[in-house]
Amino acid sequence: MSYVELPGARVPIRMWTDPASVEEVALQQLRNVATLPWIKGLAVMPDVHYGKGATVGSVIAMQGAVCPAAVGVDIGCGMSAVKTSLTANDLPGDLSRLRSRIEQAIPVGRGMHDDPVDPGRLHGFPTGGWDGFWERFGSVAEAVRFRAERAARQMGTLGGGNHFVEVCLDTDGAVWLMLHSGSRNIGKELAEHHIGVARQLPHNQGLVDRDLAVFVADTPQMAAYRNDLFWAQEYARYNRSIMMALLKDVVRKEFKKAKPAFEPEISAHHNYVAEERYDGMDLLVTRKGAIRAGSGDYGIIPGSMGTGSYIVKGLGNDKAFNSASHGAGRRMSRNAAKRRFTTEDLEEQTRGVECRKDSGVVDEIPGAYKPIEQVIDQQRDLVEVVAKLKQVVCVKG
Repeated sequence: MSYVELPGARVPIRMWTDPASVEEVALQQLRNVATLPWIKGLAVMPDVHYGKGATVGSVIAMQGAVCPAAVGVDIGCGMSAVKTSLTANDLPGDLSRLRSRIEQAIPVGRGMHDDPVDPGRLHGFPTGGWDGFWERFGSVAEAVRFRAERAARQMGTLGGGNHFVEVCLDTDGAVWLMLHSGSRNIGKELAEHHIGVARQLPHNQGLVDRDLAVFVADTPQMAAYRNDLFWAQEYARYNRSIMMALLKDVVRKEFKKAKPAFEPEISAHHNYVAEERYDGMDLLVTRKGAIRAGSGDYGIIPGSMGTGSYIVKGLGNDKAFNSASHGAGRRMSRNAAKRRFTTEDLEEQTRGVECRKDSGVVDEIPGAYKPIEQVIDQQRDLVEVVAKLKQVVCVKG
């Protein structure tokens, strides 16, 4: 579908979904964002749903300003995927051992490594820039610097919620490795620190929603946030790269006879800020639950833990600020999912997937998410599908 345009206070709201399918609280959030004095455009992806401050599945383009709550607390959260030389025929009938080996190699939930991972010991990991990255930690907000050891030990860990590590098959039977995670606790603490600072600034006192408090250009607060934001985005990318390297090592050991090879890694943030130029303007584009889909950009759009996921290539649609959805998107809250579904429902909806099937992950049940095929169909003018994947192993925190 092409987009539907709704009137907004300062800019139109371009929606790649039926507005009637979006809950009223999310529509109100979009209307609130469209009142911001600095806004130059607002694009809404088909996986849109209510979030903190700004809706998940929105792309907010502003000039000379950025809203830390619209970025979210998991700065740099995103996806990585790698196609392997393995095929379905290489996989054993019982995948429980493979899942167990992955869980041993990659800490999940609030877990962390006993000692920081040394990337120099990881097969083929690009270590250039690693030392400089950690040296820049000394310039982040003083309020979180005491977390240095924790940040180092959480590098290369999954976290909880909707984060996952998966082994998937594409429609040709090729095995893919895929994972979803972000900047862990250090990104959360940096985000919460700056959101608190922004809420107190005088220029934000008259906003319709204080969660939309912004930093503006040429101020020390903006400079401090940009420094910490871009550092956290880099942390998130390194975090995924190290997890992928650990995952590859598991696969090499488990499938030694097959001598698996790996194609280049596809990696895409979906909670982040980028400096981009549109209509002759230098803008700060915030993608909250959206990926960059410039012409030729590879991206990953996952479904839920029992459905398919898609590898896509961007078509470069300027009306969407070269963006696409970041996943299926929730159609009910976590609490609503826990009230509605049981572990028996979870077992039924994840049949054929080696994964957790206990009450701790009922809120991640496929039924709590929008149908991924519908979400993909609504953005045919934003991306083209390169591969469709179906998970056979799913590790969650």
